[in-house]
Amino acid sequence: MGLVKQDDGWRVPDELWAKLEPLLPPRPQHPLGCHNPRTPDRRALDGILLVLRTGMQWRALKATGICGPSSAYRRFREWLEAGVFLEFWRQGLLAYQALTGIDWKWLSLDGAMGKAPLGGEKTGPNPTDRAKKGTKKSVLTDGRGAPVGIAVGGANTPDFKLMRNTVESMPVPRPAAAEGQLQHLCVDLGYDYDEVRALAEEFGFTLHLPPRKPHAKKVKRSASKKARRWVVERTHSWLTRFRRLLVRWEKREDTYLAMLHFALGIITWFHALLPK
Repeated sequence: MGLVKQDDGWRVPDELWAKLEPLLPPRPQHPLGCHNPRTPDRRALDGILLVLRTGMQWRALKATGICGPSSAYRRFREWLEAGVFLEFWRQGLLAYQALTGIDWKWLSLDGAMGKAPLGGEKTGPNPTDRAKKGTKKSVLTDGRGAPVGIAVGGANTPDFKLMRNTVESMPVPRPAAAEGQLQHLCVDLGYDYDEVRALAEEFGFTLHLPPRKPHAKKVKRSASKKARRWVVERTHSWLTRFRRLLVRWEKREDTYLAMLHFALGIITWFHALLPK
């Protein structure tokens, strides 16, 4: 990767910048009342996005000429502490709700494991990767695949153990399930536990679990009976497009969650900004 002299498609689009810029905190005052020229916020955000999308090391930003690695990481930590990335995701969900409405009728929940070579908080031995250190992302989506909840844990954490944290992590209020307006929750057999059924009842979900026994005869396809759990698997696929999330290099839980919130915000605003 060489010096970047023009936009190569890895920059923050104008539409997203217009949504994120108002959320940025004011510049902190230098204790001595003076300071070197500050890197513009948009260039710092371009550097953060490049790290998120490519999975490159922070130090590699120096070779791109976009932003210094220290400036980008320092700004990332400042905005993390100010809750910018979480608010960016929340505002995206509110815009999505105003545009088309969050599809609360059919929700999907699933977890996905990834590598975490450096270990750190909320990591554990991956049972599918010779007990190497890994992490797990638990994602809750609406009926169209827009992410509405996220939780992380060690790779050895069962999916159903993250269910409560995932549901409670929703940054926007969920309407209560009323009679005639059920909220369905689609999960796989990894959630076939009494604890999950109790949580579904507590949160007012109508739980949908696939049968353990194979069907005696082939199930006929019907337009009225659509598979609905695939949308969360597609959302996990979208998250892996952000290479920093495919392999976790953050040791701290808060920095990893900030990267997740930034990616979820981009995905959500993608749903909200799409022409209908």
